[in-house]
Amino acid sequence: MSAPRAVPLAGLPERVTVYEVGPRDGLQNEPLVLPVAVKAELVRRLVAASLSAVEVTSFVRPGLVPQLADAAELMAAVDPTTGVRHPVLVPNERGLERALAAGAQEVAIFASATESFAQRNLNRSVAESLLMIAPVVAGARESGLPVRGYLSMCFGDPWEGDVALGQVVDVAARLVELGCTELSLGDTIGVATPGHVVALLDALDAVGIGTERLAVHFHDTYGQALANTLAALQHGITTVDAAAGGLGGCPFAGSATGNLATEDLVWMLHGLGIDTGVDLDALVATSEWLAGHLGRPSPSRVVRALSRPDHPTVEAPSSTGSSETAAPAPDEPPAPTR
Repeated sequence: MSAPRAVPLAGLPERVTVYEVGPRDGLQNEPLVLPVAVKAELVRRLVAASLSAVEVTSFVRPGLVPQLADAAELMAAVDPTTGVRHPVLVPNERGLERALAAGAQEVAIFASATESFAQRNLNRSVAESLLMIAPVVAGARESGLPVRGYLSMCFGDPWEGDVALGQVVDVAARLVELGCTELSLGDTIGVATPGHVVALLDALDAVGIGTERLAVHFHDTYGQALANTLAALQHGITTVDAAAGGLGGCPFAGSATGNLATEDLVWMLHGLGIDTGVDLDALVATSEWLAGHLGRPSPSRVVRALSRPDHPTVEAPSSTGSSETAAPAPDEPPAPTR
């Protein structure tokens, strides 16, 4: 069996956009730095699996995230595909300049709902980080680019504990005011549960931030990512972040494990009769191929269940090590995460 039986539930969306973050949010936490040719092949395979949004890389200071130090070179190696979004993350104005020069057509920025995480991840307070973000969003919008805003620590913080709903809503509203066209709500350490998810979505709706502008980004630290996703879908969310093979984590929050695996998400969505457009078999084959390059098995349950000796795989093109990267920009925060 390579696909679940489709048994719909009432009240769910007919179609969901799976927003793939593996090439950026997944690989940025890997100890192994993959060559540009392998990363470009990963993006190509994800697009071939019919994912409509594949976040490619991040234009952060190269020395802070060596796994993504080849951002400009990777962008040059990725073929633009009609109808497929290829967003890139930018931390500040210098990052935006580099992204625009590399031909980026969509960017993402990041913020924290808590002071502790803002200081550890951005070296700034929440208010100071929003001041840094403001010209980035303005510059991107003036260039005609949509801007996704990632909001970290929406459900809990390893240093502050519980995060008040109003605290999250306040920062989310500020990101909307700055001009973000989409907000991704991050459960950075994976502590959310379905009731908490619904409570936050209700609180955001109460201030005019509806589900049409929102995405959800769950980590599976306590095994709640799919349950939380279902609660979000029942509340009207139609964009869900995930990483192929369950890659990722949070280098500034030690308790966090990987992102929700794209294969696990797609299996559930297809089982609910929800259209994603994603070719699950091609996606599983891609994660098996990537696991070979990373030297470890995929943590995705669906990848493990569907992996078998006769499962098709394709060899990646041979490549050498990564090449030179752009010079570090001054006054950049540490590596972004969610």
